[in-house]
Amino acid sequence: MKKIFSFAIVLLIAFQLIAQNKIVVFQTDFGLKDGAVSAMKGVAMGVSADLKLYDLTHEIPAYNIWEAAYRLEQTVPYWPAGTVFVSVVDPGVGTERKSVVLKTNSGHFIVTPDNGTLTLIAGSLGIAEIRQIDEAVNRRKNSEASYTFHGRDVYAYTAARLASGAISFEQVGPSLPKKVVTLPYQKAVLDGKKLKGNISILDIQYGNIWTNIPADLVKQFSPKYGDTLHCIIYHTTKKVYEGNAPYSQTFGAVAVGKPLSYLNSLMQLSLALNQDSFANRFHIGSGSDWSIEVSLNPKK
Repeated sequence: MKKIFSFAIVLLIAFQLIAQNKIVVFQTDFGLKDGAVSAMKGVAMGVSADLKLYDLTHEIPAYNIWEAAYRLEQTVPYWPAGTVFVSVVDPGVGTERKSVVLKTNSGHFIVTPDNGTLTLIAGSLGIAEIRQIDEAVNRRKNSEASYTFHGRDVYAYTAARLASGAISFEQVGPSLPKKVVTLPYQKAVLDGKKLKGNISILDIQYGNIWTNIPADLVKQFSPKYGDTLHCIIYHTTKKVYEGNAPYSQTFGAVAVGKPLSYLNSLMQLSLALNQDSFANRFHIGSGSDWSIEVSLNPKK
């Protein structure tokens, strides 16, 4: 009996360590031209000077909830279980949207408004539990009259308390049903002889087009290097591009300025121009309302 009790204590301590690894990662659309990000970090350090604070990005385009959702999915899996993420892209700040902390099945925590930011991470890592922040307890002291900077007064403060061990996950606030506000988008599917997916993001530096179509779906599609993929891109329902791109292992497989299709660093189907910007040349954007349809024309 004593051994069982001791083992239970060890498990409890291990769980607490996972939930409280003292790492907080910040993402916003604030930019770094003023003191907003520094203020959030100052609040966090005021909770505990032992915290380790990092940035995911603060260059999300203003109000772009979709890109916030994408950057979380792109980044969260590479951080240790127990890491607390703060994502503040919040055009509805001060309204009735819920302020929540989502715990993923992988043991990560996301502190954010439930406004669509959790669309992708909830699908890919799953929802272990989600709690609404109780602002009567988890809000920076004397900030009750402020309605426009919840990133500082609620999210950074709550994240710091959770990461430092000042509160447990259960003390964040009341438990909610395991569902979040989601943005509609084209999920990656193999529909007969066509791949369909979303243009999740642009590789901004180079103008490449990154889709959400994963390598395992491409493998089912069965292209060989050198085969031609016929690609049609839509913005909502309007066709904005149609063309061919050889399926390639490297950019150098095609001449400078020519198109290619390839698997990017996240092992997802992408389009590019060798040493040029596909996005700029063909006026392609990204987001929940951009989609792509791909068919195969084998090399003869």
